[in-house]
Amino acid sequence: MSADEPRPRGKLKLILGYAAGVGKTYKMLEEGQQLVKDGRGVVVGYFEPHGRNDTIAKTEGLEIIPRRRIQHRGKEFEEMDTDAILARSPQICLVDELAHTNVPGSERAKRWEDVMVLLEAGIDVLTTMNIQHLESLNDQMREITGILVRETLPDWVVKRADELVLVDLPPQALVNRLLRGAVYAPEKAQKALENFFREPTLAALREMAIRQTAHEVDTRQAEPAVARVPPALRDAKDGRVPDHVAERILIHISEAPSTAGLIRRGRRVADYLKADCFAVCVLPAAEPGRIVESALEQHLDFARRLHIDTRILEGQDPARTLVEFARRNGVTQIFLAKPARRLIPILALRDFVMKVVRLASDMQVTVVAEHRRRAG
Repeated sequence: MSADEPRPRGKLKLILGYAAGVGKTYKMLEEGQQLVKDGRGVVVGYFEPHGRNDTIAKTEGLEIIPRRRIQHRGKEFEEMDTDAILARSPQICLVDELAHTNVPGSERAKRWEDVMVLLEAGIDVLTTMNIQHLESLNDQMREITGILVRETLPDWVVKRADELVLVDLPPQALVNRLLRGAVYAPEKAQKALENFFREPTLAALREMAIRQTAHEVDTRQAEPAVARVPPALRDAKDGRVPDHVAERILIHISEAPSTAGLIRRGRRVADYLKADCFAVCVLPAAEPGRIVESALEQHLDFARRLHIDTRILEGQDPARTLVEFARRNGVTQIFLAKPARRLIPILALRDFVMKVVRLASDMQVTVVAEHRRRAG
């Protein structure tokens, strides 16, 4: 490659764990040290030590790019200096905590967006994250831990990774590390043991991380899924079914608060089935402007961030409009939110769901109830 030719897009290697302290950052730095020994040009773009001496020791001899200082509300914060990394133009950059939210005033809102810029510049990136930051698992994480994880990243970012490595540690061993002070300071460790770091919670998160890693490996090797074919896709002459028709999923978008969870559920199913995915809302023909500054627009924006094909339809009969769109586009599964009792127009919503189920008899219709936090 000549000096004038652009570098090919960088490769992304993701080190995944299920909780703080399992050894993700240590593993990243250890690999960085080996890459330096192999003669590769490596820099540390961002590293979060958390006061762990064994991890800090792994940075010895590695070039660390100074952080960028940003003033926000009278305080100074430090973030990864993406511009400085681009100017340095290393072969490989180590970046801790991929799901991190940058402080306001940063050029990009999320650290994973900074990583995408590095990859586009031809820089390979080795990075870390925990399973609870995966967007499609947000509702399940709240069910398991009782905590709403606010720092998330879209599933497509993980799928963009060229290599995925799981750092595993049995929950009891992680708890022992916590008790020894190898993860947090004593006062913070005790609080963690009473909340997030309970063994049943850690065991559930560990199982989820293992399953997610196995799924990502499988989807990189598997052939596209073959689905049950709706009548609309059958050969009009003799009724024969095409040999290979992939699943296609439609997620109904409404103003209901549960729609965000519905989008996550549909996106995750689509990923498992390697299916096309639509997010569709239906507006009355006389009210096309109703979407402006509404919960509908927020939900559609959320779907777009998850790389879902969004559509806005108009029709006086929302259920029929939705099903006709689904049939024209070869949809095999429709996801609807179950009407919540606290919503005033519950009868209208219930009628809509029942009508979709009746009209879409040739498709699988899944009605998803809103996730609720477990008591206690």
